[in-house]
Amino acid sequence: MKSHRLTLQVSVYDFFIGVAPHCRYRRAHTCMSYHPGTHRFLSLLLFLLSVYPSTAQDKPRPATFRTDSQMVLVPVTVTDHKGKTVNGLRAENFTILDDRMPQRIVSFSSEDAPCSVGLILDVSGSMRDTLYAAKEVARAFLAESNPEDEFFLMTVSTRPEAISGFTTDTATLLNSVQRIRPDGDTALIDTVYAGLHRMHAAKRPRRALLVLSDGMDNHSRYSKGELMSVAVEADVQIYTILIDNTPAGKKPIELMEERRGRILLEDLAEKTGGLHFRAVSMTDANQVAAKVARALRNEYVIGFQIQTPAESGKWHRIRVKADVPDTSVYARNGYYSR
Repeated sequence: MKSHRLTLQVSVYDFFIGVAPHCRYRRAHTCMSYHPGTHRFLSLLLFLLSVYPSTAQDKPRPATFRTDSQMVLVPVTVTDHKGKTVNGLRAENFTILDDRMPQRIVSFSSEDAPCSVGLILDVSGSMRDTLYAAKEVARAFLAESNPEDEFFLMTVSTRPEAISGFTTDTATLLNSVQRIRPDGDTALIDTVYAGLHRMHAAKRPRRALLVLSDGMDNHSRYSKGELMSVAVEADVQIYTILIDNTPAGKKPIELMEERRGRILLEDLAEKTGGLHFRAVSMTDANQVAAKVARALRNEYVIGFQIQTPAESGKWHRIRVKADVPDTSVYARNGYYSR
């Protein structure tokens, strides 16, 4: 499937620039010749290919985890035992390890900086009974946002669909959310993958995806492993909210699929330094949305310098600790050196 889509995309490109008027690429054993409807057809085809992540060349470029020369910047969130964000900490409260070696913190900030956030909203058929709660999370989250934040909206169904590009107009975005109805299969992994790609257009210093889903996936072309390899390289934190309303009497295989979905959402958050929550009721939805908004707006950004030149492309495992009792620290678990 992927190789056929790649051939088609390259052939269309060559057609436009005139390099391959006689169809160098013949996997489908067909050749395009110009006729009055060709331009309209190709325009539609290019639009569809741009929305749906189709090839390896669309893979989000590996980020180096906000490294500037030999500086590494690590976004960090600290919560108490109730899940509330802990503010007011200073650099001396933290210890950061790079491949188990303690590092000297050379920069530290905790201001409320604007964010670029991609909303990934699952509207597939499996969300038929829980979409109202997911919409409430989105509404409450947007209400808590910084006026300078920017957002885009993508929906999860049989295929990823881009509803809105980056915008600061939260009222219009919320209207789009409210009009959506559940339908189709679930390409969750493909949509998150596409969302990471779209974050390249972000303009704000902090970047995150907020995934609202039951975690189910039955229609993605990419695997969980392929998504994870991209997610850990991207300079994007992924916050996930499991919208859960599991009825009694489900079959074992259905429960197994739901468990697999929960693990996917948990892993995405853990590996990228985001947070994972579960919402069952409308009360949960509002509380969870507030927690995510506060976490994004009250991050610490810790910087350290690489002490010795590292091999380019080498994976470094990092760990951040805080000396405050009864707290949890969330941060990305590594970065690739330049």
